[in-house]
Amino acid sequence: MLAYDVLRVAEQAGHELLAIDLPELDITDADAVLAYFERHQPEAVINCAAWTDVDGAESRPEAAQAVNAVGAAALAAAAAARGAALLHLSTDYVFPGNAPLDSAGEPRPYVESDATGPLSVYGKTKLEGELAVLGASPRNTVVRSAWLFGVQGRNFVDTMLRLASEREAVQVVDDQIGSPTWTGHLAPALLGLLEREIRGLVHLAGGGAVSWNGFAKEIFRQAEVDCAVEPASSEQMARPAPRPAFSVLASERPEVLPMPDWRDGLAGYLAARAGLTRA
Repeated sequence: MLAYDVLRVAEQAGHELLAIDLPELDITDADAVLAYFERHQPEAVINCAAWTDVDGAESRPEAAQAVNAVGAAALAAAAAARGAALLHLSTDYVFPGNAPLDSAGEPRPYVESDATGPLSVYGKTKLEGELAVLGASPRNTVVRSAWLFGVQGRNFVDTMLRLASEREAVQVVDDQIGSPTWTGHLAPALLGLLEREIRGLVHLAGGGAVSWNGFAKEIFRQAEVDCAVEPASSEQMARPAPRPAFSVLASERPEVLPMPDWRDGLAGYLAARAGLTRA
């Protein structure tokens, strides 16, 4: 989903691209990764590969760690050996979900310097990957983003619109708050980080904050769909993996350009989705 938009914007920017995926390359095979880097000698790498089945990671922790931690480390080692810059994607799920407070005692977004504390196997393996990438070279960048949706993959917006075509009401949790992010906005922002040589840890997510319940309501409003959104708690909608109750992201780094508001991202996604449907 993200890689589709990364390839699209990188091609438009005139970059020469090498797109690789399974089965051609398994990033958990360190020797294969190093051989690939030596053969192609990339100047920069954007790693969009990840184990993203959050619930599945609880029952298959070794598989999640192999991709999110071991695979990330293999890419970082190969990039360091070749002198290439690596941009690695991470997640808001590295945080525990207790909202940090500003000087007035009000909730504020998580920034790069806030302490982590993942609740799930997925979050723990992604944090391991972060540490491996940042520790391998000062040229590397780790980007934490959140609640991704885009035209080339399964996502919350698509799921809500499908459910709305099948029923008159949906139940969606209202006690998890985060930053929905359109890959159509994230992809050019990632490319900008590489082009401007911004290194280290970066937060990039859709501006603003909303609950999953509020997100669903805005999806139906913008799509002009008549479907009721009923509130539910995380306890009612229990899943194998715990989710952070609050995981809004923002950057404290002045050189990092803020992302557009999540509502603008939703509008862009719905327009892109409609264009694909017509095609």
